[in-house]
Amino acid sequence: MIRRKGEVKELQTAQVSDLCRYRLLNYADSFAELARGYDQEFEPGPSGREAVLMERRIWESRQIIRGHLNEMSRIMTEAASEVLKFRPMEGKKKKMLIQALAEEGIHVEAPCYLPRGEERQAIMLTMSTRAGTRISAEDAADMVSVLLDRRFVPSVDSPAMVENMPQSFILEEEAGFLVLTGFSRAVKENETVSGDNYAVLESGKGRVTVMLSDGTGSGEKAGKDSEKVLDLMEKMLEAGYSTGAAVNMVNTMLFAAAEDGNYPTLDICDIDLYQGSCRLRKVGGAVTFLKRAREVEAICVGNLPLGIFGQVEIEPVYKKLQDGDYLIMISDGVADAFGGEDYEHTMQSVIAGIQDHNPGEIAERLLRIALHASGGKISDDMTIGVVGIWKA
Repeated sequence: MIRRKGEVKELQTAQVSDLCRYRLLNYADSFAELARGYDQEFEPGPSGREAVLMERRIWESRQIIRGHLNEMSRIMTEAASEVLKFRPMEGKKKKMLIQALAEEGIHVEAPCYLPRGEERQAIMLTMSTRAGTRISAEDAADMVSVLLDRRFVPSVDSPAMVENMPQSFILEEEAGFLVLTGFSRAVKENETVSGDNYAVLESGKGRVTVMLSDGTGSGEKAGKDSEKVLDLMEKMLEAGYSTGAAVNMVNTMLFAAAEDGNYPTLDICDIDLYQGSCRLRKVGGAVTFLKRAREVEAICVGNLPLGIFGQVEIEPVYKKLQDGDYLIMISDGVADAFGGEDYEHTMQSVIAGIQDHNPGEIAERLLRIALHASGGKISDDMTIGVVGIWKA
């Protein structure tokens, strides 16, 4: 532990152990060295056209591997040098907090602040209860909120219950916005499994990521393909990959597999609940709509689906959100139901007229309208996801 002198707030730091840091940096160096082994220019040989194309494909695959090795090296280097900054809680406030929670049956140890930037902070503390009693982390956070006169909620990584065994908890300041999601879908006629899948991920830093993947075709295989895409994305995002790097990793897997016709789409909506903003990334997906009262904006980015090329360049679309906004994500089957190439204008008009406020109800209503527009015929899987954002 290192105390930085001269700082009014007595900011202190804690790092990973020297042995752990040494091993992580060695791993990082090993991956970086492996990456350098793939760092070379493409030099076609004197072979025929087909042989040159094969050589080019192999070279592109090597460059993709190089990029992923470098990304793994970066993550390990960051983990090795990660520093936990904290500030001990003031003496009187600490004593008051410990005594007040003790009266509620909660034993508290070592409460301190974790600076989050932009005047935000979190509280880290160890809590336990008397034998035979359990208290929800949310109830404990409510008590802390009343005592400190700031609204705190348990981080998504914290345990759900305060129990007899001491456990570490992080209480984050409540974000300025909250999100609710709703989904509705219909399976293609004569199929039992949808080729579309979706996922909602919540991080401990006030971020919610909504993803929708449309597998090529329909049925069980398409469903497994889109499910695999979302499963890999979730694992890599949780491991610390940036969204762009995670997308490229999934794309590489599909490109290397070289399965004809297996080109799933991927829509990503990454929402910052503290800033009230979102970044949209679209890889071959249908248009996403932003509804603000009766105004509806169509957000379209002309990218091809996953697995067609060795690498994908995704430019995120940034949007500042307001209280009461809705983001509406759809799969291709919904677009087809509303008229194919000209569906954006039709859907803008339909969405503008919807007066429901619950995201699930909006998704259900849109699906019913889509089914009516297609004459009741479900020619492709339909999935509609609605994300509503409100001030907390």
